[in-house]
Amino acid sequence: MADAHQKHHDYHIIDPSPWPLVGSIGALVMALGGIGWMQGLKGADSLLGLPIANPVMFLVGLAIVLYTMFGWWGATIKEAHEGHHTRVVGLHLRYGMIMFIASEVMFFVAWFWAFFDASLFPDEASQVARVAFTGGQWPPEGIEVLDPMHLPLYNTIILLLSGTTITWAHHALLHGDRKGLVNGLILTILLGILFSIVQVYEYGHAPFAFKDSIYGATFYMATGFHGFHVFVGTIFLIVCLVRAMKGDFTPKQHFGFEAAAWYWHFVDVVWLFLFFSIYIWASWGAPIYHG
Repeated sequence: MADAHQKHHDYHIIDPSPWPLVGSIGALVMALGGIGWMQGLKGADSLLGLPIANPVMFLVGLAIVLYTMFGWWGATIKEAHEGHHTRVVGLHLRYGMIMFIASEVMFFVAWFWAFFDASLFPDEASQVARVAFTGGQWPPEGIEVLDPMHLPLYNTIILLLSGTTITWAHHALLHGDRKGLVNGLILTILLGILFSIVQVYEYGHAPFAFKDSIYGATFYMATGFHGFHVFVGTIFLIVCLVRAMKGDFTPKQHFGFEAAAWYWHFVDVVWLFLFFSIYIWASWGAPIYHG
């Protein structure tokens, strides 16, 4: 009788989970709170008759989403320790991460599209908006650009180095070298933090603002969202470092680390596109700011 209930396949049916419902509620609350908050910034007292024109509801929704992440990913780690992440389950987890990164690629395609549309067709952008956004040139008249061979190049070197250190950590993990894994993660995290510090410094000394022109708007949206992804990726790696120090990862089972490494390499590649298109190509021949 016991043999009749033995599992003879690689699939795993998870226990009933509250996290999809809780996460959906949190996302809805956060979205409504965010819209209400933006309406409040524009002078409205409420949204759809509800007094939510403040950041409170948004922060409540954000807290629920973060709690969902903690609980859901914690349950996934628990399943891995219990031996449920078989070959098939691990493959499906990797498919999920690949699709997530693909969605992130399309997210950045939108910002690149906006940037290239405004830069390649500056006259059309001005005519459609009936505002002299660009003065018929790119960068727009009166805009001094950042020197691409200064802080942007420095940050490019930082991220390229971080790509090598995370690869070193992955190689060490595959060969059972726990010390190399931990050291590689520490270096990658430090480089990610350094990148963020340099970008904040760059923003603080940029000669143009978000609202000054279409150049500033597209520049800050593209580079700012990339900076946010670096921040998220750094947190991702910090969690992996804690788990590595606890001995959670083995050469045969380490999807959490692998997902973090994929995400970090994605961040690296996006930055290279940003550096060569927004910092170098789009500033070619423009006046350089030396302040």
